[in-house]
Formats: sequence, structure tokens, C-alpha cells
Amino acid sequence: MPCSCRIRTHDFHVIAAIWWPQSCKSVAARAAFDSYEEAEENVKRYAINRSILMNELPSSGLDKLAPADGAFYIYADIAHFTNDSVEFCKRMLEEIGVACTPGLDFDPDRGGSTLRLSFSGAEHDMIEACKRIKTWLKKCY
Repeated sequence: MPCSCRIRTHDFHVIAAIWWPQSCKSVAARAAFDSYEEAEENVKRYAINRSILMNELPSSGLDKLAPADGAFYIYADIAHFTNDSVEFCKRMLEEIGVACTPGLDFDPDRGGSTLRLSFSGAEHDMIEACKRIKTWLKKCY
């Protein structure tokens, strides 16, 4: 490739690399500010769902819960049920249709005895999940 073509190609890639992402960032930033109302609705929904889980899970036997301030999930200690959070979460999904994340995904040392439950879903799903978990834990553990 002639030298002049390489320079033009290089210039294009440098300019495009700077221009295109900045343009996308600008659009994304404007969209974020335009969706503030939607974000506020999510915050309200998360607060309701967090309250449901924090109030209902202890009666199912998941009574050691980490504070859920500033997040949309709850960590629960399951050491009194198992030290294999992967198998526990797998069984919960297969047997009662409730998805959770093994603690090992977040803490390779102590995660075998914890799990994480998200409360970003619908309110009725949180209520139903709590009912299923309570029944399942009483039956199986």
C-alpha cells in the first residue's frame, strides 16, 4: 500500500475511533437523562420487592440476610442447609422454578454457603417465589 494511502487509512481510523464513540456517548447520556422517570419507578419497585423478601424469607428459614442497601439483590446464608450453593441453587431452579445465584460466583472462599436472590422482577413474582421457597425448604430441609 502506498504511504499516502496508509496515512489516510490511519487518519480515518483515528478520527472515526474518536468521533463515533463520542457521538454514541452523547446520545446515551441524553437518553439516560430522558429516562429519569423510568429509573425512579424502578427504584420504587425495588424498594417494595426488597421489603417483601426481607420480611418473608426469614420465615422460610433464610433468616441470615445481608443488608440490601444500594443493590437489587439479597445475599442469604444457607450454611444451615448446605455448603454446596451450586447444587442448592440448581435444585431450587429445577424443583420449584425459582432462580438464584450461587455464592461461589462472588466469593470463592465462603460462597459455598451463600446465595444471591435478585429483587428486580415483578412484585407478584417476589411473593410467589417466597411462597415456593418456604414450602420447598420445609419439605426438603
